[in-house]
Amino acid sequence: MPETLTLRLRGMRCAACAGAIERALKKAPGVTDCEVNFALERATLRYDPTQIQPEALQQVIERAGYSAEVARPHNPEEPPEPFPWMLTVALGLGGLLFVGGLPMMTGLPLPPALMVLHHPWTQLILATPVQFWCGAQFYRGAWKAARVGSATMDTLVALGTTAAYGYSLFVAFFPQVLIRQGLTAAVYFEASALIIALILLGRWLEKRARRAASQAIRELLELQPAEALTRRGESWVLAPIETLKLGDLVLARPGEKIPVDGEIVEGESLVDESLVTGESAPVAKGPGAGVIGATVNQSAPLVIRATHLGADSVLAQIIRLVEQAQASKAPIQALADRITQWFVPGVLGIAFLALILWWTIGGNPTLAILTFIEVLIIACPCALGLATPLSIMVGTGKGAELGVLIKEAASLEKAAQITAVVFDKTGTLTEGKPVVTQFLTRPGVSPRRALELLQQAASLERYSPHPLAQAIVNYGESQGIELVEIQDFSSRPGWGVEGRVQGQSARVGSLEWFNFQEWAQTLWESARQWELERHTVVGLAVEGDLEAVFALKDALKPGAPAVIQALKRQGLKLYLLTGDNRATAQAIAEEAGIRQVIAEVKPADKVRQIQRLQAQGERVAMVGDGVNDAPALAQADAGLAMGAGTDAAIAASDITLLAGDLRGILTALQLSRATVVNIRQNLFFAFLYNSLGIPLAAGLFYPLFGWLLNPVFAGAAMALSSISVVLNALRLRRFRPRLP
Repeated sequence: MPETLTLRLRGMRCAACAGAIERALKKAPGVTDCEVNFALERATLRYDPTQIQPEALQQVIERAGYSAEVARPHNPEEPPEPFPWMLTVALGLGGLLFVGGLPMMTGLPLPPALMVLHHPWTQLILATPVQFWCGAQFYRGAWKAARVGSATMDTLVALGTTAAYGYSLFVAFFPQVLIRQGLTAAVYFEASALIIALILLGRWLEKRARRAASQAIRELLELQPAEALTRRGESWVLAPIETLKLGDLVLARPGEKIPVDGEIVEGESLVDESLVTGESAPVAKGPGAGVIGATVNQSAPLVIRATHLGADSVLAQIIRLVEQAQASKAPIQALADRITQWFVPGVLGIAFLALILWWTIGGNPTLAILTFIEVLIIACPCALGLATPLSIMVGTGKGAELGVLIKEAASLEKAAQITAVVFDKTGTLTEGKPVVTQFLTRPGVSPRRALELLQQAASLERYSPHPLAQAIVNYGESQGIELVEIQDFSSRPGWGVEGRVQGQSARVGSLEWFNFQEWAQTLWESARQWELERHTVVGLAVEGDLEAVFALKDALKPGAPAVIQALKRQGLKLYLLTGDNRATAQAIAEEAGIRQVIAEVKPADKVRQIQRLQAQGERVAMVGDGVNDAPALAQADAGLAMGAGTDAAIAASDITLLAGDLRGILTALQLSRATVVNIRQNLFFAFLYNSLGIPLAAGLFYPLFGWLLNPVFAGAAMALSSISVVLNALRLRRFRPRLP
């Protein structure tokens, strides 16, 4: 049975490093799938434990020149790295070298007191510690990559700065060689030192910005209280959360966070669930109501019985889903990955080609060296590697903040392409809390027998999770009946339930499940009338004979019409897909504002209806909440499960709307589009930067326009390219959905 493993990676410098690790892991025996996320510095892989163990996988990574450790669950990112001394030294000495190089770069003289900085020997002394101490990490990285036959960003930087330093060293010792050829004996020590300083600065800033991109996980981790007041004997004791057990009673005082997921046993209060569900309005809670850990108790003390702890809590599941989504890859990233794989070898080829052409054909060794250095330094696979994962990190984190849980990166991309939205009815468009408004038995039935029939129906429905079933149970209990034991119970999804009650076979469910009988015509006529009045009708048959019918009504969610209108304005096609009868479904659809209704559909047929729309070229989002919806949610291009729905629906969906609010659909679709647009912007800028920067650095425009980059500017441009991608991704943190 394949297992999933997440490894925390060390030593990655660029997207090419991530690609090298991913290729090495995929070649390992027993590894069936692997994704390396450069932005998160993590590898997520599936492997066969009978063929390979985590220790061996770590050794594979070590042989590739990097290190790895098994990632701990919900492990917050490391604290922000302080401004390193090595970077301080590189910037300080690089700054002095920059001042010393101003006469060569600008043609303007320095004040006499600073002219010593212009001397080649002074520049050699200042540049050497930067090259071989501050820049040692680039040499180590390049050597590790070379040992396994690879090349990374470290390879480019090491070659480029060594070329600048080596050329300058030659000029410092043998200036007459260039002078005799009519060339300027200029040194570029400031270029090699400043390139190293700027790249180190860029990486430090990039790391800090990437940490900001993963802020959502840290904020979720900080929500969970560390301690709880729990009952021990007759007193309340403050105990660490990890020491609690299922069934323990905890006390949540007004203004405090509720410490655990549980059920209220005493007290009534308003609970602010916005930190978890994104829903701003507080929710009234009383005995029997469920509460979520980390939400805020507002108005009165609550005694709560713990029902879910640790990894089973809602907050832990949210964190797990966010981490899973952030570590996954979107399909749009495939092109960037393919380019990154060949990027560094391609840049090396272009750099050496420029060197050879300018040296041999152009007859200009200085220009040849400069273009060689510039091409190596300006090229940047990091921007390509960060473009997609950083946007995914910020987008999924923002979704969690707004109560929209996104299962994986592909879900975001698919949701951004939706053209049609299909709604389930009960619990999705409606409140999901139907009530029995009419109960009618066939003519001639005594009041006592009517109660017996009600008892049989409620006893059967007790074992069904459907909202209609619960409504019948509630109605029976309100009439004072006692539920009895059932034998041979079975559920028929889309039809109803059946079993033996008090020795008789009984069936409760959709009228389509029953045969028309002349002597029960009164029941059939009443049922059809109720359907015209927007009621759902459920029948009860005993020993095969229709004995009674129930009329149930479920109110439309208050915000449904506004959400439907907002979706229409976005040009989306809207459908209502339900197993309910056509008359009731049509009435609900008209009230909500949906014109296209697909009614009386069994669970298996729901999947076929989704497939039919997809065959017509539609990209379909399915919105549902019940067990019956799970197959359709899985079939849809994007399945959106209402958070108040069943675990099966949530497991089958791509996106979970925690608050159960239909406005979450708008939030999910708008956030998906915003994230995909952000990814495309990042990829466009990364491609444009390299497409223009590399030809400019290679001297392609020099013969026509005299355009040539200073190596220092090439280094600055390379450092800024990654930072610009990170900053653009961080703009998603300001995303606000447009809601009615």
